[in-house]
Amino acid sequence: QVELVESGGGLVQPGGSLRLSCAASGAAFTINFMAWFRQAPGKQRELVAAITAGGVTNYADSVKGRFTISRDSNKNTMYLQMNNLEPEDTAIYYCHTNYIRRNYWGKGTLVTVSS
Repeated sequence: QVELVESGGGLVQPGGSLRLSCAASGAAFTINFMAWFRQAPGKQRELVAAITAGGVTNYADSVKGRFTISRDSNKNTMYLQMNNLEPEDTAIYYCHTNYIRRNYWGKGTLVTVSS
């Protein structure tokens, strides 16, 4: 059983930055695939960025050039550096992984971008 715990959300002004963290515990082996999703009020959950243990990354078009995903594979920890935040980035951000053919989600951390 894998547990994912997010941290780092909060209130930030437009143009500001935040760094989210996701700590995974309970995995016997290095987790290959980890990702950040987000869900804004009234909208479907969407992929923000994903990363493999080897460092291959993928980003949603809406965050390219502003967000950077990274990870410490030794610790099964993942990060999301978010720069130049926009009000449209306001959402609950969830950590996700698929480990040994099971999907796991964190409880989420709220990011609010507002002046």
